Amino acid sequence: MAGILETILLVVSVLMIAIVLLQSGKATDSAGIITGGNQELFQNMKERGTELFISRLTLVLGIIFFLVSLVLFLM
Repeated sequence: MAGILETILLVVSVLMIAIVLLQSGKATDSAGIITGGNQELFQNMKERGTELFISRLTLVLGIIFFLVSLVLFLM
């Protein structure tokens, strides 16, 4: 049982790393705070299409990672 959970944890970890690297750089957009050049920083912008899917997939993989880690810790 522990071997299966460790394998699942490994797969989820690799998928999570790949998905996070695919996300658009929101931190680079906030770099305009220092220079004052970003007028769109505080606008309410919605994620659409692929960005929304990647964001939700990251959330789901994070929850799965947490739960599997917790189960492995309690075993």
